[in-house]
Amino acid sequence: MAGNKPERLRLLARDGDDLAVLSAHMQDALVRLGDMAFLPAERRFVLVGSRFDWLRAGERRMERGLTGMHFDNVLKAGTRGFDPKNPDILLNLLGILFEPSLPPSGFVTLAFSGGASVRLEIECLEVRLLDLGARWKTKRRPGHADEGAADGPQTGAGR
Repeated sequence: MAGNKPERLRLLARDGDDLAVLSAHMQDALVRLGDMAFLPAERRFVLVGSRFDWLRAGERRMERGLTGMHFDNVLKAGTRGFDPKNPDILLNLLGILFEPSLPPSGFVTLAFSGGASVRLEIECLEVRLLDLGARWKTKRRPGHADEGAADGPQTGAGR
């Protein structure tokens, strides 16, 4: 990090271990349903979310920033636990899991709070993550059922 300004994340995952790192960085990202899309002609699934920066939180600086992800080589996409026709639904991303089938193919599951999920059938794992811009301070640290207070879902990208 240069000075006080955090570097923008730019990560690539090509196996389950790499994806676990991306998942840790995206834990508790708030994702508006309208900011996710499956692009079948491009065999790509994309999303933009308001990522909580867990690394900065360790320095007692609670910040969020817009982060984009795209999954390549996607054959199919399915959803569970939410109305895919409502673009304003705000989902809290808990984790991203990879389940290999016949290597290098498999399934990626984006698990959201409340039992909602997106499941991608992929030919081979290739995921990119990129921080997209400025960050903003947030007053609330994401919480989980065993920790107490929660930071989402909310309206307005979790500010």
